[in-house]
Amino acid sequence: MTNDLPGAPLLRIDGDLREESPLPHIWSECVGAGRANEALRADWQQQFGEAVDACGFRFIRFHGVFHDDMFVYRESYGHGFGPNSPLAAPVYTFSYVDKVFDFILESGARPFVELGFMPRELATVRETVFWWGAHCSPPKDMARWVELVTRSVEHWIDRYGLAEVREWRFEVWNEPNLVPHFWTGTKTEYFELYEQTVLAIKKIDPELKVGGPSTSVFVPDDRYKGEVEDRSAQHETAGAPDVDALDWQPVWIEDFIDWCAERELPIDFISTHTYPTDFAYGADGEAVHISRYADATLDDLTLLRELVAKSEYPDAEIHITEWSTSPSARDFIHDTLFAATFITRTYLKCATLADSISYWTFTDVFEEGGAGLGPFHGGFGIVNEAGIHKPTFHAFRMLEQLGDRLLLAAADGVVTQDSRTSAVSALFFNYPDDMAMKSPGSANSYSATRALAGVGPNRRIRHSIGELLPGRTFLVEIMDWEHGNVAEAWYNLGSPINLSRVESKYLGEVADSLRRFTLTVPDSGTLEIDVDLSPWAVMSVRQAT
Repeated sequence: MTNDLPGAPLLRIDGDLREESPLPHIWSECVGAGRANEALRADWQQQFGEAVDACGFRFIRFHGVFHDDMFVYRESYGHGFGPNSPLAAPVYTFSYVDKVFDFILESGARPFVELGFMPRELATVRETVFWWGAHCSPPKDMARWVELVTRSVEHWIDRYGLAEVREWRFEVWNEPNLVPHFWTGTKTEYFELYEQTVLAIKKIDPELKVGGPSTSVFVPDDRYKGEVEDRSAQHETAGAPDVDALDWQPVWIEDFIDWCAERELPIDFISTHTYPTDFAYGADGEAVHISRYADATLDDLTLLRELVAKSEYPDAEIHITEWSTSPSARDFIHDTLFAATFITRTYLKCATLADSISYWTFTDVFEEGGAGLGPFHGGFGIVNEAGIHKPTFHAFRMLEQLGDRLLLAAADGVVTQDSRTSAVSALFFNYPDDMAMKSPGSANSYSATRALAGVGPNRRIRHSIGELLPGRTFLVEIMDWEHGNVAEAWYNLGSPINLSRVESKYLGEVADSLRRFTLTVPDSGTLEIDVDLSPWAVMSVRQAT
């Protein structure tokens, strides 16, 4: 008996025949990056090409496509370009954006276009956030914003063809609920920006896909109910004895849907961000960092999916356009094995709840707060600035090696099959039971993360997969505290801020030195998996080609 032959019997998992169900690869549908200008760098491009090849990313989203350093919109000649005088009309130049989009498409991915931020000469308020000075305000002239969007989309259609651009997504702005950092206007002013933007794009072609509101996190209080954030509403959250017992809700989603429905505006997708964290302000005005339970993302997405299904836009796609263990670009958990295990667990649990969950971000070439201090500084990336793979890189690589059909969903992993090739693969992990009500949390130093290393016992992973071809070989990879734990190796070197070439080479080798061995299907046609996984370990089992 062999599952490699057409019409072969279903696989027998742990003695039982298993029916298949879909396993969407939401982990690879989209990934994030910092800003458009960073994509002009050679190291960014090299790392992204590798990420697409190894992790299968299909879309990429970033800020700043209209920021000044991309030179898309100019109302006057700047210094060095000629006399500093007004132009007769705005000039639109796309050479920098073309280089970025050309590269993305040539890499095999597509842009998930975040429309923002405001060009300096069109902004009412300037330099409101980031080291690079993003202008996060409403436009001083809505007609000129509409023309900017229109000219841009028309240019992309001319350059790449309508059929291609219809595959893209156009997201209006980023986190407008976070006033004054990402939006200096009101909730209604954002809704008006969405209205004018979606109408402009649909006028070009009704099949182009537009969505929003790209809001940040879920909250359990009324701080975002009004036109701008009310921090006084957060006191109860900041002082709650059990934050996980609170009623966490999405931000602006229902208001956005109602506002658009009243005006018969299209919404092709709902986008939001679901970090399992929060910053609530206490009575003393101090921000309290809140880390939610391990299944917060699962519960948030379940709620969001139900909300959209019952709305006036039940067919709208759901895109989580930013997600990670925390929204801090200096959280040392990002560099660790602990983050990799948490990511693996969460993606597998949430695979059917959204159309994409975009990890923020694929690289530490990320300058919102300026360049990072040292090779492992808690950056978002799955690779560091030098391109060294973090454990999270291998988590994404292992996830992408899974098939698209789910045969077994266990508490500690899955067994899958590829519908095209019939190849069988599995992914297992040991997320400690003691962490069931905790996400890995946050840490302001790498040493502070190490307390998690001793949490929980080993876990025995034992499964049988029957109806396989005898003699077939399976490759096993295990990432654990002793294998692929590059931040720990860096820590043991003394945490140098500036690496020598020898140290860089050594750490690159450690990063990819996973425990590897093979398993062979015996004459019985049943593969036996029996492995003891240490806490936080992640194990991939895949059919050799």
